[in-house]
Amino acid sequence: MPRTRSLAWSELKVGVVTIAAIGIAALTIFLLTGERGFFWQRYNLKVRFGNVAGLNPGSSVRLAGVVVGSVDEISLVDDQVDVVVQINRAFGRRITTNSVARLGSVSLLGESAVDITPSSTGTPIPEWGYVPAGRTPAQLSDMTDQASRGLDELTSLLHDVRTGRGTIGKFMTDEQLYADLHRFVGSATDLTEGLKRGNGTIGRLLRDPKAADALERSLKNVEEVTRRINAGEGSLGKLLQDERFLRSLAAARSSFETLAGKLNRSEGTAGKLINDPALFERLNSVTQRLDQLVTRLNDGEGTAGRLLKDRQLYENMNGAVADLRSLITDIRKDPKKFLTVRISIF
Repeated sequence: MPRTRSLAWSELKVGVVTIAAIGIAALTIFLLTGERGFFWQRYNLKVRFGNVAGLNPGSSVRLAGVVVGSVDEISLVDDQVDVVVQINRAFGRRITTNSVARLGSVSLLGESAVDITPSSTGTPIPEWGYVPAGRTPAQLSDMTDQASRGLDELTSLLHDVRTGRGTIGKFMTDEQLYADLHRFVGSATDLTEGLKRGNGTIGRLLRDPKAADALERSLKNVEEVTRRINAGEGSLGKLLQDERFLRSLAAARSSFETLAGKLNRSEGTAGKLINDPALFERLNSVTQRLDQLVTRLNDGEGTAGRLLKDRQLYENMNGAVADLRSLITDIRKDPKKFLTVRISIF
């Protein structure tokens, strides 16, 4: 009987040690997993990315930098990648429709993690729902490719410069351009020296106090005139400040717009003249006939033309007029000589 008791106590000690070891292991796993929780405390969400370089099952899922879960599964769906993540349920209310999931970097070795931005303003995403995905940050390989393309472009640019292409290339290789630039620099230097010596108008303005004072007085006069105009002094100031003039100007503008509208609508003689083709043709025909008449008069055609061009006809008509005047004068002097009345009775 004592031997039997001793064996039972030994078995009991082994069981107790085993239970304690399991508890310690579970506690160790819980401490190592941080905020991830046990499997019954997690729920599944999905994120769809275009590229998951460096992400593997077991990678961390972080909420505002805090590890709250891990990647459970990665699968291809058409041209994109679905990532199933397990999240501690205690943080589920902070992952809503306004949250954004992105790929983050854990180390410089290329290991990635899923970073989710917390948001308490949206609707919590149910289990197996999709978290909105944000723009995937550039990976080290992408930066390497960009750096490589940049080096290629820089090499091409240096090649163009060496071969004299472009403005910088021509400046580096064209002797004539260098000489022109050298002359320009020399001219600019001479101009600067002349200004320092007071040559020219600008030089005198820089060196001569009287010129500077005169310019300052002119500017003060301009400021004074502007002040007086703004204050409504003088004819111009009153013109700008007078409300009646402004109203008259507005009325004149309105009248002009009304007149322009009538002209465009062919109202009145001027409007018909501008817009009526028939009236224009008639006026053009009259002008042509008048031009022909003037041409015929200048050429001496017809009675009026001959009167204008024929000197002899002019002199004959002038003589006839003179004789007529002489006859009228004689009649007035002695009417009986020209007016004789005879009465006969049969």
